Amino acid sequence: MQNLLSFKNITKRYESTVLKDVSFDIRAGEIHALVGENGAGKSTLMNILFGMPLIHNSGGFDGVMEFDGVPVDIRSPYQAMELGIGMVHQELMLLPGFTVTENVKINREIMKDSSFNKITSKLFGSRVQTLDRKAMRADTQKAISSLGIGIEEFAMVKGMPIGHMQFVEIAREIDKTNVRLLVLDEPTAVLTETEAETLVAAMSGLAKSGISIVFISHRLDEIVAASDRVTVLRDGELIVTKDTRDTTVPELAELMVGREVSIDREISARAGSGDIILTVQNLEVAMPGERVNGIDLEVRKGEILGIGGLAGQGKLGIANGVIGLYPAKGEVVFEGKKLPLGNAKTALDAGIAFVSEDRKGVGLLLEEPIEFNIAFTAMQIHNEFLRKVGPFRFYDQQSAKRHANAMIKDLDIRCTSSMQHVGGLSGGNQQKVCLGRALTQKPKLLFVSEPTRGIDIGAKKLILDLLLKLAEEGMTIVMTSSELAELRSICDRIVIICEGKVAGTLSPDAPAADFGLMMSGATNHAKGAV
Repeated sequence: MQNLLSFKNITKRYESTVLKDVSFDIRAGEIHALVGENGAGKSTLMNILFGMPLIHNSGGFDGVMEFDGVPVDIRSPYQAMELGIGMVHQELMLLPGFTVTENVKINREIMKDSSFNKITSKLFGSRVQTLDRKAMRADTQKAISSLGIGIEEFAMVKGMPIGHMQFVEIAREIDKTNVRLLVLDEPTAVLTETEAETLVAAMSGLAKSGISIVFISHRLDEIVAASDRVTVLRDGELIVTKDTRDTTVPELAELMVGREVSIDREISARAGSGDIILTVQNLEVAMPGERVNGIDLEVRKGEILGIGGLAGQGKLGIANGVIGLYPAKGEVVFEGKKLPLGNAKTALDAGIAFVSEDRKGVGLLLEEPIEFNIAFTAMQIHNEFLRKVGPFRFYDQQSAKRHANAMIKDLDIRCTSSMQHVGGLSGGNQQKVCLGRALTQKPKLLFVSEPTRGIDIGAKKLILDLLLKLAEEGMTIVMTSSELAELRSICDRIVIICEGKVAGTLSPDAPAADFGLMMSGATNHAKGAV
């Protein structure tokens, strides 16, 4: 099979070496997986391929890229797209106030002569042309249909489930007539298991049509199921490129982190009191795409309660409603006291912390350093990391730095120093900073939503082990996740949400079929409810 793209001895340095002498090929019409821990160099390599300005504004790179056997110097995303290279980034880049069609066809709109006066159109050209909305909708629906997902081309992006937004991003790239290489950076991170299976099937179809795909994912079972070959990076170096049929999930995990990794474990008995610490009654939350339609819930002190369900069914709305980020009504009682809804400070003051699924929009101050991000909420709520001078309080940078350095070590945050701006960290390390900020508040109850989204398997194990450790030390944790296997690996009970309501509660060792039935709303057939 002919090579479409070749990396030859690619080296990139910032303050330290990020990529070191990396060489491998992408064949025409193959699905080539690229895996590695956060900080392994995957994003940097793809930024080089796509000509991102941050590469060339920081001194460029060493080595050669060849496309169709010809050396290329890609200095902008526009040049990459002209060659036929498309990229779907990990962070969504859609215009929420526009329709699906408008997002898919942006900057590639189809025009037609004005029906009012065709002679005028011929004289003045595009200045009096109008959008051919019918043709644009037809193109959009064709691209979406090829992905096997049911999304209306006229629907507004705002308010869509995040999984559907991801499919719109991919549809935008495959609608381009010249696309020959498609980079998918963590495309399944925001998808449910069913949606991920749909995407994997669509990728296979695209590859058969001749499009090469670079598939970046931390879900190693998907890598093994979907890809033809896999390349493993570790600490900026190439570890191996091999046929996927010749490897396994455990081997890939070990190659990525340099040690054997497993997140499967038995649930250890915890010394929780069994007392009810949080009661939720008839909770309704107006969170777009994740509405909660009246749920009742009890959380026991010292347990890890899992909340699962399909995308858009309301599982994410629960924590966001209790913490006060979206309009909510109902009754929430925490430690025997009624908690007013709609006020995040009240919830934080009571001893509840929250790690949001939206780390960039809610969880982080991207232009501020790590140490300030970790300290910020504790400063606001508990007056920590402040020096008192007379009647005034000032930020105590030294104490914040000491604390941040301890968190960096404990959470294995890959960074240059505590003064590095959070916006420059990889997604997984940003998530660790969010967790560090929440733990700094010393909460009695921790809501954590999608804690391992877009995180490599090594960091995933660290975070799950940390949550187990916190629960064993007495902290109560409510973990919302699209990763059913992770919920089953550490939770004491798992609540399944369907259509904004509680479909049922299952033991983590209940049959997988019971979880599927509850997620689909067929609760009468599930036998493992607790």
